[in-house]
Amino acid sequence: MSAAAPPAAFAPRYVSAYLRWSLWALLVALVAALLVTLVWLAGRYEASQVQSKLERDTADALGDIRAAFTRNVQTLQALQSGHPTTASWIDESARLLREHREWIRLEWRDAGLGTRAFADSPYRSPPFARLGRANAQPDVALACANGRRVSGPAYSSSYFLPQLDGLGLEVMELCLPQVSAGQLTGYVVATYSLSEILAGLVGPQLMRSQDVSFTEADGTRLALHGTARRGNRVFTSQQLLDLPGNTMVLRMDSWRGAPDLFPNVLTALVTAMSIALVSVLVLLGKDTRRRLRAEQDLADALAFRKAMEDSLVTGLRARDLQGRITYVNPAFCAMVGFTPEELLGNTTPAPYWPPELAGDYQKRQDVRLAGQHAPPREGFESVFMRKDGSRFPVLIIEAPLINHHGVQTGWMSAFLDISEQRRVEELSRASQDRLQATARLATVGEMASLLSHELNQPLAAISSYATGSINLLKSQLAAQAATAGHDAGGGAMDAMPDIEVAMQRIAEQAERAGKVIKSVHDFVRRRDKEREPVAPLALLDAIMPLVSLQARKLGVRVDIRVQPGLPTVLCDRTMVEQVLLNLARNAMQAMDQAPPAHRSLVIEARRSGASAPAGAGKGWLEFSVADLGPGIPAEIQRQLFTPFFTTKAEGMGLGLSMCRTVVEQHGGFLGFEANRPQGTIFKFTLPVDPAISHRSS
Repeated sequence: MSAAAPPAAFAPRYVSAYLRWSLWALLVALVAALLVTLVWLAGRYEASQVQSKLERDTADALGDIRAAFTRNVQTLQALQSGHPTTASWIDESARLLREHREWIRLEWRDAGLGTRAFADSPYRSPPFARLGRANAQPDVALACANGRRVSGPAYSSSYFLPQLDGLGLEVMELCLPQVSAGQLTGYVVATYSLSEILAGLVGPQLMRSQDVSFTEADGTRLALHGTARRGNRVFTSQQLLDLPGNTMVLRMDSWRGAPDLFPNVLTALVTAMSIALVSVLVLLGKDTRRRLRAEQDLADALAFRKAMEDSLVTGLRARDLQGRITYVNPAFCAMVGFTPEELLGNTTPAPYWPPELAGDYQKRQDVRLAGQHAPPREGFESVFMRKDGSRFPVLIIEAPLINHHGVQTGWMSAFLDISEQRRVEELSRASQDRLQATARLATVGEMASLLSHELNQPLAAISSYATGSINLLKSQLAAQAATAGHDAGGGAMDAMPDIEVAMQRIAEQAERAGKVIKSVHDFVRRRDKEREPVAPLALLDAIMPLVSLQARKLGVRVDIRVQPGLPTVLCDRTMVEQVLLNLARNAMQAMDQAPPAHRSLVIEARRSGASAPAGAGKGWLEFSVADLGPGIPAEIQRQLFTPFFTTKAEGMGLGLSMCRTVVEQHGGFLGFEANRPQGTIFKFTLPVDPAISHRSS
């Protein structure tokens, strides 16, 4: 019996199915809401069209009424022209009443509002037969007063006029003052029937589907023409009829019903499209299930490929045939320091190309994209630039991108950062150089030992011969002076001091050479040095004869500066003198091409300052040698103290290296800096005699 699958195995599948059906239900709800909204909007649109047409009809009706009122005023003015008689006025008024149904009575009154003549409409019984004209006299008087004030037609407020048949009319009075030579001669009063205004002055085509009425501002209906249908939706439009002395509202109601479910072609088309959409959704539902299975397989494959690409340390980049970057993996982004968003879609120049090499890279890429030259299979080396501006070497391996149709769509490149490989190679070369330098130093040490052994005896013999020569000269000159007298030996006696000094110098330099050789021998053998307290001025005085000799040959001015009160330093006197002499010679040789006025050498001794080594304080002295030469280029400064590195054709490249070693063996520091405005300053420090430093503290 097989074991049942755990419920947890079905949980992801159940959740996925639930989400999928939830999305489908949401889609169906959205489609239904869209249909309802479209039908509602179609109805709203139809209603707005009906309302807009009603507004236009009401405005047209109001315009017709105002135009008719204006024409009627002109007709009444023509009635009074030519000084008519009472009989002629009555005949003309009767004619006008037959043409204008909206008038039910015309009156000719004098300046005191007394009636001179009148005529009633032939289409109805006399309107004032029941109550008489006196009841309307206040309205007539008010309208005539307004007309007299505005010097034109004026209207009274509407009022209800009962009739003999038990019904009534809503009427209003029009009073038109008559003026002759600036004098008021009378009035023409016309009584309007509001219902007849609606029936006669509003176009009959406007009332086929509407009813028209006059209302007051509060909505009280004064007159109505037409009959509203019940049970239908009513659309209403109102326009204000503003007359001199009276204001009414013209209201028009339409009994057209609201749109049905399919009021127009638009709604029918929307419904048909919705039905088609639902059908398409059903078909898409079947297709979606197949696509979901394919997408799940594709997602698994993509996840596997992404995991594999993210685990690579090799940078990958894809470009299309136009050179645009279409893909980069995380290793490539980490290599160049740019995000995928900053790289994707970029063409040339790429942001990781060094600006100074962008032109060469552009030409190489143009050749590659043109298909004129295939990249080497073993790859090629190049230089890229990180986002921070640093450069690093890379190995690039490129291959064409081929799609499933066998057509090339671009290029895929793999990148290897070979900075570490280059660093290891550089370390290996540096180690080889150091081994070779060590071997040469060992050879030099053996040569120094051999030379010190071989040269000590000749130097000792030179010193002995010089001393013996001085003694022989003294004894011989003394014997000649005793036998020959003062006059005979005067010339020899005069030259004797110079010869003696010269021989002493020969002896001293021979002794000095022996000490130098001995110090070099001890330095090579790493023996403990014999150090002694020496005054700084004594060190400078010891080298001045040789410095002055070379300075005269090169035309260099030498300036010695010693700070007063300097203590003695504890050092190997001979080796320190050689350091000073070597630095002074280098400084004078650096000014060989300088103009004579700029050939100045300054040798200075002072207490240590800001340029002293770390830990140096009042127990150190600083010696400096400054020249006015061309200075030291930056590319030479990095190798200046490297053994066997030299810029001189006859040099060995050991002078400055030996000088730094001597100074460092004393615990000091040898360095250099630029001289202002030109030249170089070499400085080194030596320790003060501990006994003096202890006493001063």
